[in-house]
Amino acid sequence: MKRGKGDLNVQSGQFRRLPLTRVRARIPAVATQNINVGELAGAEVPSTGPFPRRSEYDVTNTVRVSSVDAVREAVEDLFAVACPGAAFDPLWMAFHDFRRLFRGQLEGYVGCDTLYHDQQHSLDVTLAMARLLAGYQQSCAVGDRLGVERTMMGIVCALFHDSGYIRRSGERNRNGAEFTPCHIARGTEFLATYLPRIGLDASVAAARKILHFTGYELSLDELELDDPRDSTVGHLLGTADMLAQMADRCYLEKCRDRLYGEFVLAGVAVELKGPRERLVRYASGEDLLRKTPGFWEESARSRLEQSFNRAYRYMEPLFGGQNPYMAAIEHNLAYLRRLLDTGRLDTLRRRPPVFTVLPNPVESVGALVSRHLANLDAPASSLALG
Repeated sequence: MKRGKGDLNVQSGQFRRLPLTRVRARIPAVATQNINVGELAGAEVPSTGPFPRRSEYDVTNTVRVSSVDAVREAVEDLFAVACPGAAFDPLWMAFHDFRRLFRGQLEGYVGCDTLYHDQQHSLDVTLAMARLLAGYQQSCAVGDRLGVERTMMGIVCALFHDSGYIRRSGERNRNGAEFTPCHIARGTEFLATYLPRIGLDASVAAARKILHFTGYELSLDELELDDPRDSTVGHLLGTADMLAQMADRCYLEKCRDRLYGEFVLAGVAVELKGPRERLVRYASGEDLLRKTPGFWEESARSRLEQSFNRAYRYMEPLFGGQNPYMAAIEHNLAYLRRLLDTGRLDTLRRRPPVFTVLPNPVESVGALVSRHLANLDAPASSLALG
């Protein structure tokens, strides 16, 4: 990518250099007022890109988050804002290896086969993380700045935060979703071997803890990091993971049609406690949706506001003081509540593409889920993978 004088559009990934003060001024604002979800299914949240928002694009509708190349270019622009003059080469290699890992081209791995935690999800999180890092670097005191290596580590952690779902060659598990209860620990193992390959050896110890900010395998109170700046990276990463998925245009459909299936295969939806005892947490994909507002109120919001110290605020310097991710989450949840109140969950009909190595991902994973439920002698699910 050529770099000369001119403009910087941080959202779309079109790069021409400008002083930072001018960069901030030129990024368009996104309204975050309460959104009228409308009378029809599929009402859209306002965006800075072409309207309506496209299923493969980020919350601003300007970056195709199913594309490794598009996200890499956008992240490169944001990295130039966060760390002016720093070489992007290690991160270029990380995106290259991410593509190989998820496509099953990295030696020792079979590629991504999870429908919800697919390639688009990880790239969406990575873009959100790069934005948060750029916003933080613009906003924080000089002594609190993260530095080049720590910023790189944060981006690499975002790229590979769900690498633990990817099966290794020779593992007998049927699908990566079966690793849900331990996928973060597996991801830390991957990072421990991968980071030295791109020159980030010194970041391994911190990265292995930081990855746990994206899940629940360890209590956040157990995560002790020596440098408060590493804790900041953890807060930003946990925030990026939550913002990107809940702001997804098809978040509701993906919860019902994909995340529920992963929970079934992981033994989370229906847990076998004994020969005649089953704990049913989610009876169907629609049941998972019914419990989503409670998840937001009782868990996710608390994490964002308290555990992660409102790190979502660092989106605001890039968007004129507004936060398009929080606006999209508000929209999705308001629309979900409206559908629940009116009994119209059947109007959720979007079928966004899936980005895995499977030739027929919906059909093959759907068959696995059905067989798993049958083996549990569980009630027929309303799961409609799509």
